[in-house]
Amino acid sequence: MASNLDQYLSRELKEASEKVKSFLEKTLTIKKPETLYEASIYLIKAGGKMLRPYLTLKSCETVGGETFKAIPVAAAIEMLHTFTLIHDDIMDEDPVRRGVPSVHVKWGLPTAIMAGDLLFAKVYEVTAEELAKRNVPPEKIVKVVGLISKTATIICEGQTLDMSFAEREDVSEKEYLEMIKKKTSSLFKTSAMVGGLIGGGLDWQTERLGEYGELLGVAFQIVDDVLGLEADEKTLGKPVGSDLREGKKTLPIIFALKNANQQQKKIVLNAMRENSTPKNILEAKKVIEELGSISYATKKAEEYIEKALEKLKELPENQAKKSLENLARFVVERKF
Repeated sequence: MASNLDQYLSRELKEASEKVKSFLEKTLTIKKPETLYEASIYLIKAGGKMLRPYLTLKSCETVGGETFKAIPVAAAIEMLHTFTLIHDDIMDEDPVRRGVPSVHVKWGLPTAIMAGDLLFAKVYEVTAEELAKRNVPPEKIVKVVGLISKTATIICEGQTLDMSFAEREDVSEKEYLEMIKKKTSSLFKTSAMVGGLIGGGLDWQTERLGEYGELLGVAFQIVDDVLGLEADEKTLGKPVGSDLREGKKTLPIIFALKNANQQQKKIVLNAMRENSTPKNILEAKKVIEELGSISYATKKAEEYIEKALEKLKELPENQAKKSLENLARFVVERKF
């Protein structure tokens, strides 16, 4: 991260990450059976951007709340996210996550499934018990649990849509956007809303934060799709081109298939097979770039970020709000 802005955001992300990780390490203390707890905290220790917990904490601060009270729910959001990653890697058969072997590769399928299930259960345990210890009113805790529960359902719907798209060549941009709003964006939205709730925000402030989070999440996923084709594999922490091999219908791929001639379409579809070769992937990436898919997707992500920033305008002017604005800009400029 070269600019002063990036350095400042990087420092803030690190500070938030350390607070949340410290809480999670206490929550997921290694005990018998050791392998279950080691597998559960493995990806959390491996790294990750911790954008969602950061979003929760800064949303809380934006409406005048105390970060201390929001840490448990920020940690719960990260556990929910990690649960989805573990199960997602199993379904996609991805061997690498965050630059290390996936949980199911390191510990096997049964332990990986149980590790994900443990994290999912801990989400609710932590939210209910730890928020109460920090004097969060019971009615707010009920609202937070309700939001998280609803989001978990929506994520499952999005994941199912994503898997179903692999069998189709005619997925539209509208369908894609509906899918990522469920699979990815819904958790960004909830991350912001629970922060607003815990922070004592007015109803309309919490709604604006949620709208900001939803738009941010859409942009995040579009950029993720671009990076899945363009990024350096070591920097990204997972195989580049895996979306193609798995038949994923990302925005760059949807745009390419829609605008390709017969020969170009054949090249792209040829790469979208389990047994596609590195050469197939490179040829498809070249066609996708030549058709303008990368620039189209990048522009679309930038449009969503501008809409997200608009949602923040009515909120109080403070440093936390500036941090949310910086986060939005980071999402479209990031390389990992």
